[in-house]
Amino acid sequence: MNPTTPALARTDAPLEKTALEVYVAPDRPSLIGLSRAELMACLGELGVPEKQRKMRAQQLWHWMYVRGAQTFADMTNVSKDMRTQLEARFTVDRPEVVAEQISNDGTRKWLLRLPGDGVGRAHEVECVYIPETDRGTLCVSSQVGCTLNCSFCHTGTQRLVRNLTAGEIVGQVMVARDRLNDWVDRETPNGNRLVTNVVMMGMGEPLYNFDAVRDALNIVMDNEGIALSRRRITLSTSGVVPNIGRMGEETGVMLAISLHAVRDELRNELVPLNKKYPLAQLLDACRNYPGASNSRRITFEYVMLKGVNDSLDDAKLLVKLLKGIPAKINLIPFNPWPGSKYECSDWEQIEKFSEYVFNAGYSSPVRTPRGRDILAACGQLKSETEKLSVRERDALRAMAMTD
Repeated sequence: MNPTTPALARTDAPLEKTALEVYVAPDRPSLIGLSRAELMACLGELGVPEKQRKMRAQQLWHWMYVRGAQTFADMTNVSKDMRTQLEARFTVDRPEVVAEQISNDGTRKWLLRLPGDGVGRAHEVECVYIPETDRGTLCVSSQVGCTLNCSFCHTGTQRLVRNLTAGEIVGQVMVARDRLNDWVDRETPNGNRLVTNVVMMGMGEPLYNFDAVRDALNIVMDNEGIALSRRRITLSTSGVVPNIGRMGEETGVMLAISLHAVRDELRNELVPLNKKYPLAQLLDACRNYPGASNSRRITFEYVMLKGVNDSLDDAKLLVKLLKGIPAKINLIPFNPWPGSKYECSDWEQIEKFSEYVFNAGYSSPVRTPRGRDILAACGQLKSETEKLSVRERDALRAMAMTD
Protein backbone atom coordinates (compact mmCIF):
# COMPACT_ATOMS: atom_id res chain seq x y z
CA MET A 1 0.00 0.00 0.00
CA ASN A 2 1.26 3.46 -0.86
CA PRO A 3 -0.73 6.05 1.12
CA THR A 4 -0.53 9.39 -0.66
CA THR A 5 -2.93 11.04 1.75
CA PRO A 6 -2.65 9.29 5.12
CA ALA A 7 -5.64 9.51 7.41
CA LEU A 8 -5.04 11.45 10.59
CA ALA A 9 -4.41 9.43 13.71
CA ARG A 10 -7.36 9.18 16.10
CA THR A 11 -7.31 12.13 18.45
CA ASP A 12 -8.10 9.87 21.40
CA ALA A 13 -5.22 7.47 20.67
CA PRO A 14 -2.81 7.15 23.60
CA LEU A 15 0.41 9.14 23.24
CA GLU A 16 2.31 7.06 25.80
CA LYS A 17 2.08 3.42 26.66
CA THR A 18 2.15 2.25 30.25
CA ALA A 19 4.94 -0.21 30.98
CA LEU A 20 3.54 -3.63 31.75
CA GLU A 21 6.28 -4.61 34.17
CA VAL A 22 9.05 -3.17 36.33
CA TYR A 23 12.61 -4.34 36.84
CA VAL A 24 13.11 -6.82 39.65
CA ALA A 25 16.73 -7.29 40.66
CA PRO A 26 18.06 -10.87 40.70
CA ASP A 27 19.30 -12.39 43.93
CA ARG A 28 22.84 -11.36 43.01
CA PRO A 29 22.59 -8.04 41.16
CA SER A 30 25.29 -6.86 38.77
CA LEU A 31 27.56 -3.98 39.73
CA ILE A 32 27.54 -2.78 36.12
CA GLY A 33 25.77 0.58 35.89
CA LEU A 34 26.25 1.66 39.50
CA SER A 35 27.81 5.04 40.25
CA ARG A 36 30.95 5.25 42.33
CA ALA A 37 28.87 6.30 45.34
CA GLU A 38 26.63 3.26 44.87
CA LEU A 39 29.67 1.00 44.57
CA MET A 40 31.00 2.43 47.82
CA ALA A 41 27.65 1.72 49.47
CA CYS A 42 27.82 -1.91 48.28
CA LEU A 43 31.32 -2.21 49.73
CA GLY A 44 29.99 -0.80 52.99
CA GLU A 45 27.44 -3.63 53.07
CA LEU A 46 30.38 -6.04 52.91
CA GLY A 47 32.03 -4.41 55.90
CA VAL A 48 34.78 -2.55 54.04
CA PRO A 49 36.05 0.27 56.30
CA GLU A 50 34.88 3.70 55.18
CA LYS A 51 38.42 4.95 54.59
CA GLN A 52 39.05 2.15 52.08
CA ARG A 53 35.79 2.34 50.13
CA LYS A 54 36.79 5.02 47.64
CA MET A 55 39.97 3.19 46.68
CA ARG A 56 38.23 -0.20 46.46
CA ALA A 57 35.41 1.27 44.36
CA GLN A 58 37.99 2.71 41.98
CA GLN A 59 39.61 -0.72 41.68
CA LEU A 60 36.26 -2.25 40.71
CA TRP A 61 35.56 0.61 38.29
CA HIS A 62 38.89 0.05 36.53
CA TRP A 63 38.39 -3.70 36.22
CA MET A 64 34.84 -3.34 34.89
CA TYR A 65 35.23 -0.43 32.48
CA VAL A 66 38.90 -0.45 31.45
CA ARG A 67 39.75 -4.17 31.57
CA GLY A 68 36.26 -5.53 30.86
CA ALA A 69 36.47 -8.12 33.64
CA GLN A 70 33.64 -10.63 33.41
CA THR A 71 34.15 -12.23 36.83
CA PHE A 72 35.53 -11.13 40.18
CA ALA A 73 38.17 -13.84 39.83
CA ASP A 74 39.71 -11.76 37.03
CA MET A 75 40.37 -8.87 39.43
CA THR A 76 43.82 -9.96 40.50
CA ASN A 77 44.76 -6.92 42.62
CA VAL A 78 41.64 -7.32 44.77
CA SER A 79 42.22 -9.53 47.82
CA LYS A 80 40.97 -13.11 47.63
CA ASP A 81 38.71 -12.61 50.65
CA MET A 82 37.16 -9.52 49.07
CA ARG A 83 36.60 -11.36 45.78
CA THR A 84 34.88 -14.17 47.67
CA GLN A 85 32.61 -11.70 49.44
CA LEU A 86 31.78 -9.90 46.21
CA GLU A 87 31.04 -13.18 44.46
CA ALA A 88 28.60 -14.17 47.18
CA ARG A 89 26.55 -10.97 46.89
CA PHE A 90 27.05 -9.52 43.39
CA THR A 91 28.09 -10.19 39.79
CA VAL A 92 29.56 -8.18 36.92
CA ASP A 93 27.16 -9.79 34.47
CA ARG A 94 26.06 -8.13 31.24
CA PRO A 95 22.92 -9.00 29.28
CA GLU A 96 23.13 -12.54 27.89
CA VAL A 97 23.75 -12.95 24.16
CA VAL A 98 20.95 -15.21 22.92
CA ALA A 99 21.69 -14.84 19.23
CA GLU A 100 24.08 -13.01 16.94
CA GLN A 101 23.36 -12.23 13.30
CA ILE A 102 25.91 -10.80 10.87
CA SER A 103 24.75 -8.91 7.81
CA ASN A 104 26.31 -9.13 4.38
CA ASP A 105 27.66 -5.60 4.97
CA GLY A 106 29.32 -6.51 8.29
CA THR A 107 26.60 -5.11 10.55
CA ARG A 108 26.07 -7.23 13.65
CA LYS A 109 22.83 -7.57 15.58
CA TRP A 110 22.67 -9.13 19.02
CA LEU A 111 19.52 -10.38 20.69
CA LEU A 112 20.14 -9.83 24.38
CA ARG A 113 18.33 -11.46 27.27
CA LEU A 114 17.87 -9.43 30.45
CA PRO A 115 17.18 -10.68 33.97
CA GLY A 116 13.62 -11.94 34.49
CA ASP A 117 10.87 -10.18 36.37
CA GLY A 118 10.83 -12.57 39.31
CA VAL A 119 8.12 -14.87 37.96
CA GLY A 120 10.16 -16.71 35.37
CA ARG A 121 9.76 -14.43 32.36
CA ALA A 122 12.84 -13.04 30.64
CA HIS A 123 12.98 -9.85 28.63
CA GLU A 124 14.91 -9.28 25.42
CA VAL A 125 16.22 -6.30 23.48
CA GLU A 126 18.32 -5.82 20.38
CA CYS A 127 21.61 -4.00 19.96
CA VAL A 128 23.35 -3.30 16.63
CA TYR A 129 27.00 -2.65 15.73
CA ILE A 130 27.67 -0.84 12.44
CA PRO A 131 31.30 -0.84 11.25
CA GLU A 132 32.34 1.98 8.94
CA THR A 133 35.66 3.13 7.54
CA ASP A 134 35.97 6.06 9.94
CA ARG A 135 34.08 4.77 12.97
CA GLY A 136 32.28 1.89 14.62
CA THR A 137 28.81 2.83 15.82
CA LEU A 138 26.81 0.94 18.43
CA CYS A 139 23.04 1.41 18.40
CA VAL A 140 21.74 0.92 21.95
CA SER A 141 18.22 0.28 23.28
CA SER A 142 16.67 2.05 26.26
CA GLN A 143 13.39 0.15 26.75
CA VAL A 144 11.95 -3.31 26.18
CA GLY A 145 9.47 -2.36 23.48
CA CYS A 146 8.56 1.27 22.93
CA THR A 147 6.40 3.99 24.44
CA LEU A 148 5.39 5.41 21.06
CA ASN A 149 3.29 4.29 18.10
CA CYS A 150 5.16 5.76 15.14
CA SER A 151 3.31 4.33 12.16
CA PHE A 152 6.39 3.73 9.99
CA CYS A 153 8.51 2.07 12.68
CA HIS A 154 8.61 -1.68 13.30
CA THR A 155 9.86 -1.22 16.86
CA GLY A 156 6.92 1.02 17.67
CA THR A 157 4.44 -1.78 16.97
CA GLN A 158 5.60 -3.62 20.10
CA ARG A 159 4.09 -3.33 23.55
CA LEU A 160 6.14 -1.48 26.13
CA VAL A 161 7.28 -4.09 28.63
CA ARG A 162 9.59 -2.06 30.87
CA ASN A 163 12.40 0.46 31.09
CA LEU A 164 15.98 -0.72 31.10
CA THR A 165 18.22 -0.01 34.06
CA ALA A 166 21.42 2.00 33.74
CA GLY A 167 23.32 -1.27 34.07
CA GLU A 168 21.40 -2.89 31.22
CA ILE A 169 22.12 0.11 29.01
CA VAL A 170 25.83 0.22 29.85
CA GLY A 171 25.82 -3.57 29.58
CA GLN A 172 25.06 -3.35 25.87
CA VAL A 173 28.30 -1.45 25.35
CA MET A 174 30.10 -4.07 27.42
CA VAL A 175 28.57 -6.92 25.38
CA ALA A 176 29.69 -5.30 22.13
CA ARG A 177 33.24 -4.96 23.40
CA ASP A 178 33.19 -8.54 24.65
CA ARG A 179 31.98 -9.91 21.31
CA LEU A 180 34.39 -7.78 19.27
CA ASN A 181 37.34 -8.40 21.62
CA ASP A 182 37.46 -4.63 21.97
CA TRP A 183 39.00 -4.38 25.42
CA VAL A 184 42.50 -4.74 23.99
CA ASP A 185 44.47 -2.02 22.21
CA ARG A 186 44.64 -2.46 18.47
CA GLU A 187 45.60 -0.56 15.34
CA THR A 188 42.48 0.52 13.43
CA PRO A 189 41.61 3.50 11.21
CA ASN A 190 39.60 4.76 14.21
CA GLY A 191 42.43 4.54 16.75
CA ASN A 192 42.63 1.63 19.16
CA ARG A 193 38.94 0.81 19.54
CA LEU A 194 36.28 -0.75 17.32
CA VAL A 195 33.31 0.79 19.19
CA THR A 196 33.99 4.51 18.82
CA ASN A 197 30.45 5.94 18.80
CA VAL A 198 27.20 5.21 20.64
CA VAL A 199 23.76 6.21 19.43
CA MET A 200 20.67 5.92 21.61
CA MET A 201 18.56 4.95 18.62
CA GLY A 202 17.61 1.37 19.45
CA MET A 203 14.39 0.11 20.96
CA GLY A 204 12.46 2.63 23.04
CA GLU A 205 12.22 6.39 23.62
CA PRO A 206 15.27 7.29 25.73
CA LEU A 207 13.76 10.47 27.17
CA TYR A 208 10.93 8.43 28.69
CA ASN A 209 13.62 6.56 30.65
CA PHE A 210 15.51 9.70 31.55
CA ASP A 211 17.32 8.84 34.79
CA ALA A 212 18.64 5.46 33.68
CA VAL A 213 19.77 6.77 30.28
CA ARG A 214 21.47 9.79 31.84
CA ASP A 215 23.27 7.67 34.43
CA ALA A 216 24.35 5.12 31.82
CA LEU A 217 25.71 7.75 29.43
CA ASN A 218 27.66 9.43 32.20
CA ILE A 219 29.32 6.09 32.95
CA VAL A 220 30.11 5.51 29.27
CA MET A 221 31.68 8.99 29.10
CA ASP A 222 33.67 8.70 32.33
CA ASN A 223 37.33 9.43 31.55
CA GLU A 224 38.55 6.71 33.91
CA GLY A 225 36.51 3.96 32.27
CA ILE A 226 35.00 3.42 28.82
CA ALA A 227 35.84 7.08 28.14
CA LEU A 228 33.82 7.87 25.02
CA SER A 229 33.68 11.58 24.23
CA ARG A 230 30.27 13.23 24.56
CA ARG A 231 30.72 14.34 20.97
CA ARG A 232 30.68 10.66 20.01
CA ILE A 233 27.38 9.93 21.74
CA THR A 234 24.07 10.89 20.16
CA LEU A 235 20.67 10.60 21.78
CA SER A 236 17.68 10.41 19.45
CA THR A 237 14.23 11.43 20.62
CA SER A 238 10.84 11.64 18.97
CA GLY A 239 10.32 14.89 20.84
CA VAL A 240 9.80 14.58 24.60
CA VAL A 241 10.17 18.34 24.92
CA PRO A 242 10.47 18.75 28.73
CA ASN A 243 13.45 16.39 28.90
CA ILE A 244 15.43 17.66 25.89
CA GLY A 245 17.07 20.57 27.68
CA ARG A 246 17.60 18.49 30.83
CA MET A 247 19.52 15.85 28.91
CA GLY A 248 21.72 18.50 27.36
CA GLU A 249 22.47 20.06 30.73
CA GLU A 250 23.11 16.78 32.56
CA THR A 251 25.10 14.91 29.89
CA GLY A 252 26.07 17.29 27.09
CA VAL A 253 25.64 14.57 24.46
CA MET A 254 24.74 15.26 20.85
CA LEU A 255 21.05 15.50 20.01
CA ALA A 256 19.07 13.94 17.17
CA ILE A 257 15.39 14.53 16.50
CA SER A 258 13.15 11.98 14.77
CA LEU A 259 11.34 14.61 12.71
CA HIS A 260 9.94 12.87 9.60
CA ALA A 261 7.31 15.51 8.78
CA VAL A 262 7.11 19.28 8.48
CA ARG A 263 3.37 19.73 9.08
CA ASP A 264 1.66 18.98 12.37
CA GLU A 265 -1.20 17.16 10.65
CA LEU A 266 1.11 14.62 9.03
CA ARG A 267 3.47 14.34 11.98
CA ASN A 268 0.48 13.53 14.20
CA GLU A 269 0.05 10.46 11.99
CA LEU A 270 3.69 9.46 11.65
CA VAL A 271 4.84 10.40 15.18
CA PRO A 272 1.76 10.54 17.47
CA LEU A 273 3.79 12.17 20.25
CA ASN A 274 3.51 15.32 18.12
CA LYS A 275 -0.06 15.75 19.38
CA LYS A 276 1.36 16.34 22.85
CA TYR A 277 4.46 18.30 21.81
CA PRO A 278 3.82 19.88 18.38
CA LEU A 279 6.46 21.12 16.00
CA ALA A 280 6.62 24.68 17.34
CA GLN A 281 7.42 23.45 20.88
CA LEU A 282 9.88 20.84 19.62
CA LEU A 283 11.84 23.26 17.46
CA ASP A 284 11.93 25.84 20.24
CA ALA A 285 13.52 23.23 22.52
CA CYS A 286 16.10 22.56 19.79
CA ARG A 287 16.95 26.24 19.46
CA ASN A 288 17.67 26.30 23.18
CA TYR A 289 19.55 22.99 23.42
CA PRO A 290 22.63 23.52 25.62
CA GLY A 291 25.84 23.69 23.61
CA ALA A 292 24.23 23.61 20.18
CA SER A 293 26.45 25.42 17.67
CA ASN A 294 27.79 25.08 14.15
CA SER A 295 30.39 22.68 15.51
CA ARG A 296 27.78 20.74 17.51
CA ARG A 297 24.83 20.64 15.18
CA ILE A 298 21.54 18.96 15.97
CA THR A 299 20.70 16.09 13.62
CA PHE A 300 17.19 15.93 12.21
CA GLU A 301 16.25 12.44 11.03
CA TYR A 302 13.82 12.32 8.17
CA VAL A 303 12.60 8.97 6.82
CA MET A 304 11.71 9.15 3.14
CA LEU A 305 8.19 7.81 2.52
CA LYS A 306 6.96 7.63 -1.05
CA GLY A 307 4.15 10.05 -1.75
CA VAL A 308 3.85 10.98 1.92
CA ASN A 309 6.59 13.41 2.97
CA ASP A 310 9.04 13.53 0.05
CA SER A 311 7.82 16.39 -2.15
CA LEU A 312 9.84 19.51 -2.92
CA ASP A 313 7.22 21.48 -1.00
CA ASP A 314 8.12 19.38 2.03
CA ALA A 315 11.81 20.13 1.44
CA LYS A 316 11.10 23.88 1.22
CA LEU A 317 9.10 23.87 4.44
CA LEU A 318 11.79 21.82 6.17
CA VAL A 319 14.39 24.46 5.38
CA LYS A 320 12.04 27.18 6.60
CA LEU A 321 11.31 25.38 9.88
CA LEU A 322 14.98 24.85 10.71
CA LYS A 323 16.02 28.45 10.13
CA GLY A 324 18.23 29.61 12.98
CA ILE A 325 18.97 26.10 14.28
CA PRO A 326 22.51 24.71 13.80
CA ALA A 327 21.34 21.58 12.02
CA LYS A 328 22.06 18.81 9.62
CA ILE A 329 19.42 16.60 8.05
CA ASN A 330 19.85 12.85 7.75
CA LEU A 331 17.62 11.52 4.98
CA ILE A 332 16.77 7.89 5.71
CA PRO A 333 15.45 5.65 2.94
CA PHE A 334 12.50 3.82 4.48
CA ASN A 335 13.44 0.32 5.59
CA PRO A 336 10.53 -2.02 4.85
CA TRP A 337 9.26 -4.51 7.40
CA PRO A 338 6.51 -7.14 7.24
CA GLY A 339 3.07 -5.53 7.35
CA SER A 340 4.19 -1.94 6.78
CA LYS A 341 1.83 0.23 4.73
CA TYR A 342 4.60 2.52 3.49
CA GLU A 343 7.09 2.35 0.63
CA CYS A 344 10.51 3.93 0.28
CA SER A 345 10.69 7.06 -1.86
CA ASP A 346 12.12 6.64 -5.36
CA TRP A 347 15.86 7.26 -5.41
CA GLU A 348 15.50 10.08 -7.91
CA GLN A 349 13.07 11.86 -5.57
CA ILE A 350 15.39 11.39 -2.59
CA GLU A 351 18.20 12.98 -4.59
CA LYS A 352 16.02 15.96 -5.56
CA PHE A 353 14.96 16.44 -1.94
CA SER A 354 18.57 16.22 -0.75
CA GLU A 355 19.80 18.62 -3.40
CA TYR A 356 17.28 21.29 -2.43
CA VAL A 357 18.16 21.04 1.27
CA PHE A 358 21.88 21.08 0.49
CA ASN A 359 21.59 24.14 -1.74
CA ALA A 360 19.78 25.90 1.11
CA GLY A 361 22.92 25.51 3.21
CA TYR A 362 22.27 22.36 5.20
CA SER A 363 24.22 19.13 5.15
CA SER A 364 21.77 16.51 3.90
CA PRO A 365 23.44 13.12 3.62
CA VAL A 366 21.36 10.13 2.57
CA ARG A 367 21.96 7.41 5.12
CA THR A 368 23.09 4.18 3.51
CA PRO A 369 20.81 1.40 4.76
CA ARG A 370 22.83 -1.05 6.83
CA GLY A 371 21.82 -4.50 8.04
CA ARG A 372 18.52 -4.66 6.14
CA ASP A 373 18.95 -8.38 5.49
CA ILE A 374 18.92 -9.12 9.23
CA LEU A 375 16.28 -6.47 10.11
CA ALA A 376 18.93 -4.38 11.85
CA ALA A 377 18.35 -1.16 9.90
CA CYS A 378 16.73 2.00 11.24
CA GLY A 379 13.16 1.32 12.41
CA GLN A 380 13.41 -2.45 12.00
CA LEU A 381 14.39 -3.59 15.50
CA LYS A 382 11.72 -5.79 17.01
CA SER A 383 13.43 -8.75 18.67
CA GLU A 384 12.75 -10.61 15.44
CA THR A 385 14.33 -13.73 16.94
CA GLU A 386 11.22 -14.07 19.12
CA LYS A 387 9.46 -15.41 16.03
CA LEU A 388 11.90 -18.27 15.58
CA SER A 389 11.04 -21.76 16.67
CA VAL A 390 12.49 -23.07 19.91
CA ARG A 391 14.87 -25.30 17.93
CA GLU A 392 16.10 -22.37 15.83
CA ARG A 393 16.58 -20.19 18.92
CA ASP A 394 18.55 -22.89 20.72
CA ALA A 395 20.78 -23.34 17.66
CA LEU A 396 21.47 -19.60 17.40
CA ARG A 397 22.19 -19.43 21.10
CA ALA A 398 24.64 -22.32 20.88
CA MET A 399 26.42 -20.59 18.00
CA ALA A 400 26.67 -17.35 19.99
CA MET A 401 28.15 -19.13 23.01
CA THR A 402 30.80 -20.95 21.00
CA ASP A 403 32.00 -18.03 18.84
